[in-house]
Amino acid sequence: MLRSLVALVGLIALLSGPTAAQTDWAPNIIIPQSRVIVRPDHQQPIRIQSVEATVDIAERIGSTSLRITLFNPSQRQQEAELIMPVPNGASIRYFELEGLSGDGGARLLPADEARKIYEGIVRSMQDPAILEFAGFGFVRSNVFPVPANGTQTIVLTYEQLLDVDGDRVDYILPRTQSLGVSGAKWNMNVRVRSDRGIATVYSPSHELRLPRRSGIGKDLELKVVNAADPGSFRLSVVLGEGEGGTIIAYPDPAIGGGYFMLLATPPAIEPGAQKMRREVTLVIDRSGSMRGEKIEQAKNAALQVIEGLKDGELFNIIDYSDTIESFSARPVAKTSESVAQAREYVSRIRPIGGTNIHDALMEALRQPTARGTLSMVLFLTDGLPTIGKTRESEIREAVAKGNAHARRIFSFGVGFDVNAPLLSAISRQSRATTTFVMPDEDVEAKVGSLFRKLSGPVLASPKLTYRAIDGRVAGQPMRHVLPGELPDVFEGDQIVVVGQYVEGVKTTLLIEGEQRDRTRTMEFTFDPKSASARNGFVPRLWASRKIGSLIEQIRLAGADRGAADDPRVKELIDEVVRLSMDFGIMTEYTAFLADERQDDFAMGHLMSRRAEADLRDRALGVRAGREAVVQELNGQVALDASRVNAGAQILYFADADGESVEERAVTNMKQVREQAVVNRAGKWIDARLLRMEQAEPDETIEFASARYFEVAAQLAREGRQAILADKGDVELLLEGKRVLVRNRG
Repeated sequence: MLRSLVALVGLIALLSGPTAAQTDWAPNIIIPQSRVIVRPDHQQPIRIQSVEATVDIAERIGSTSLRITLFNPSQRQQEAELIMPVPNGASIRYFELEGLSGDGGARLLPADEARKIYEGIVRSMQDPAILEFAGFGFVRSNVFPVPANGTQTIVLTYEQLLDVDGDRVDYILPRTQSLGVSGAKWNMNVRVRSDRGIATVYSPSHELRLPRRSGIGKDLELKVVNAADPGSFRLSVVLGEGEGGTIIAYPDPAIGGGYFMLLATPPAIEPGAQKMRREVTLVIDRSGSMRGEKIEQAKNAALQVIEGLKDGELFNIIDYSDTIESFSARPVAKTSESVAQAREYVSRIRPIGGTNIHDALMEALRQPTARGTLSMVLFLTDGLPTIGKTRESEIREAVAKGNAHARRIFSFGVGFDVNAPLLSAISRQSRATTTFVMPDEDVEAKVGSLFRKLSGPVLASPKLTYRAIDGRVAGQPMRHVLPGELPDVFEGDQIVVVGQYVEGVKTTLLIEGEQRDRTRTMEFTFDPKSASARNGFVPRLWASRKIGSLIEQIRLAGADRGAADDPRVKELIDEVVRLSMDFGIMTEYTAFLADERQDDFAMGHLMSRRAEADLRDRALGVRAGREAVVQELNGQVALDASRVNAGAQILYFADADGESVEERAVTNMKQVREQAVVNRAGKWIDARLLRMEQAEPDETIEFASARYFEVAAQLAREGRQAILADKGDVELLLEGKRVLVRNRG
């Protein structure tokens, strides 16, 4: 009843009052998901102090409650207008100005009415920020008074019918990609409920904190980590009991199809069922450089792992320096007796001598293995190979050939005096990961943290295959699929696969893996007709992983002499530069592409030369030390990317003095859908133009003109309206033409 009355009041007001475009506005226009827009002559605008968001998703109904606290820094009370962008079709369930009677005349306007108001605000305030929400409806309300040097709190709850694709339900909270400019503190909590059960949840925009267990159940509460990170909050919920999955796709005719992401959660282990047994071999570096606290931490870590095994699981200990020693000729079952013997053996380990990495690994891999177990090696080193075979490529190839039992090699590089790309390659080619332990970190804590995750795989040795349903396609229906080989899936993990699809080809995708003593299969059907332009995060996620894969290949090539002059390496570098520019995914080697101090266009070949020099000197040439470790950390982030940041990419750099590792943000680049826009000397430039010869624009469009709003509407239909939402002129590629938009700023 309340909802109907609010809607009726809003309709009467719209029909009887002045048109939206003619309505006078308060000096402060509050957009909680963005910032405050003020009249040019206004001196002390109201601030958005905080936003508390609570999202409740029940089957297909999404309820969003926002508690917005405003602060007035001036010495007199002020008036404000609230504009709350909401998805089309939403309805107000509750609205209140705390401490005041009435609801501020809250009105819910659909997108067509909202568009007129958007245009009116842009003209009167000379600020294009609100264009980012073109295409959405919004709630409008008067907020008065906001007391002098005081706060006012607004509570709004709205409901919406969520988009559905098969078993997947999609939710979005529209927010600006420049959220940080408001300075508001954000906090966000989500509850998901379904009688059908919840197979998995996924956010491409923000990290989620949720219980780590197989099978989520029917009621899930989760926390959004770093809720103040910019960009709309997106959440996909896959409904159903047990295993689940979905395919999210984005169409792109330019590549003859589009991009897809397969998200899957393997079938859970049945309650009470025994997980796959583990066989763990600990390989401990006891070279002279391990003296002191490092060797003691390594020994404690080994005992912690052994104690963490279940009775009947198997273990062995290999310690190495110049020579190789072992606790047993083969892994032994964990019993109270074998644990006591292991403690005694570990206590006798003393650091001395050089580092024979090759022989230590080969000894671990040649051991016989027990049937029906997942065999793992936890390999720890703090140094470079100095004894036996020392060439990086030779060790890497020997390990690949010698791993007859498909043991997973989890590497731990302690400190910076390690061959970082060697450790990463050894682990990744065996379906495992590498962990780098910084000089001020605890070896025991790092090893223990990883091992606790490896409690027994839900799905071992998974493999992805795909085929066209009609069988009449020339070539593969999927291409550039990443990762090339799926890792084992442990409790709480998700399988994330990205790639490109061929236009018009329905495809069956299969994931097969081992669960205990049987093969489990997950099957998915993909129809390109389900692809949607709203899934613009998918191509950027693919590009991030593709860049990571290319850089990994470049890093591996650096193990061989003459790689810098190899034309194949040059080809890889050119592709890294192209993808970085087109998708706005900056790496430590291409960060200069977003350098705002470059006030003119850099030609494609000049940029490639600069990137080539950086990759040659660093990616190819730096194998050990702080910088080498940092490069590997960056590579891991790109290769394993499962979320994209709608704002600036975060880069990790080693300081020139080698004393610290810092985070650095690229603040003058933004992403809109799958493309990037770069700020150069105050002008926003479509990154695709950076690789073209400098030229005069084919068309110049003046701010707030009829043509300006025509282009804004066209971009909104494509989901690209955020290109115009920042102050400063914009030069973009529109229908094959170079268009200059004179934006206010």
